[in-house]
Amino acid sequence: MTMPKQPHSRRKLRIILILLLLMSLLIWRFWPLAQKGGAERMAGPGGPGMMAGMTTPVHVGEVKLADVPQYLTALGTVIPNATVTVTSRVDGQLTHVYFKEGQKVSAGQLLAQIDPRSYQATLAQYQGQLVQNQALLKSAQLALARYRTLYAQDSLARQDLDSQIATVGQYSGAVKADLAQIDSAKLSIEYARITAPISGRVGLRLVDVGNMVQSSSSTGLVTITQTQPAAVTFSIPQSNIPLVTGALHQGKSLPAVAFDQAGSAELAQGEVQFISNQIDTSTGTVELKAQFANPDETLFPNQFVNLRLQTGTLQQVAVIPAQALQLSSDGSFVWVVNQDKTVTRRAVTTGPLFGNTQQAVLKGVTAGEQVVTEGIDRLTNGAKVSIVEQESTTSKAGSGKA
Repeated sequence: MTMPKQPHSRRKLRIILILLLLMSLLIWRFWPLAQKGGAERMAGPGGPGMMAGMTTPVHVGEVKLADVPQYLTALGTVIPNATVTVTSRVDGQLTHVYFKEGQKVSAGQLLAQIDPRSYQATLAQYQGQLVQNQALLKSAQLALARYRTLYAQDSLARQDLDSQIATVGQYSGAVKADLAQIDSAKLSIEYARITAPISGRVGLRLVDVGNMVQSSSSTGLVTITQTQPAAVTFSIPQSNIPLVTGALHQGKSLPAVAFDQAGSAELAQGEVQFISNQIDTSTGTVELKAQFANPDETLFPNQFVNLRLQTGTLQQVAVIPAQALQLSSDGSFVWVVNQDKTVTRRAVTTGPLFGNTQQAVLKGVTAGEQVVTEGIDRLTNGAKVSIVEQESTTSKAGSGKA
């Protein structure tokens, strides 16, 4: 008996099912071995994705010892060392102005002139009175000499002699009064020449030529501000007072540096020599004043600056390159290169910055150790590393550019 032939499509489906069954059996048999081999490859010292035996190239920096300065920072205000409103000491018409607004002037420099003619006339009048009284005094003195002779010869009454003595005293007093009036008139003439009482920079002119000025006016002609030297006032919390009083109360000064408002550009260097004698109870701070030579006038009155005050020095502490320091939720740490060229993550206690590229470390590393500065993101505890020399890397980069 002959079997009917199966359609071609049914044979094809059977073959596919058999192949799928065979593939399932192979996967079930060899899957544990594949997992084990993959885990071994992933466990290599190069970390995830690295082949067994591979190392991570890194740049390192050496831990060194240095004397690290300690600083306090505060927001300060520049104040002029002296500010003077120039006013007239006499009344009169302003005839000349010898300064330009914003000009730098020196102490004693002529700034303006008031019409002195009325005071010169007064001086001449007092000088004429002096000549007259001096002549009367001379005549009275000669008469007194004759009276004394006559009185000695018993030819003159005592009353007449005493009267002449009084006359001489009267004219002598008149001469002294004339001399005083002459000095006063000369002083008024001198005051008509208005000079700068201090050295500094003048502001805007407040009175124009031709106006009458009065000695009783408080407006003045111009204001002079002394900016060389300049001072900066600032406040620190009362908890920091012991850091500064030790030196200041012994007559020493503390170095200070003024930076711009952004804290990036250095403006001037000076020193702190003054601390207030009481704490502001409303803020819990104490005020200090720093003095700056300000030769380039980089500090401007009423300017806000960031002040950095050196309060002391940490002697021979460990310093590392600043880029080696890493931050995490657990605190600061560094990657330390061991003798076997593996790395260990080590927690550190940081101190102040040292310069622009160094970081002081108070605890966690010792001098002579090496810390990773570049290639940090590929490291794990115990990872094998290869140290790349900075000089060779730089030279290769330079040759590549050429």
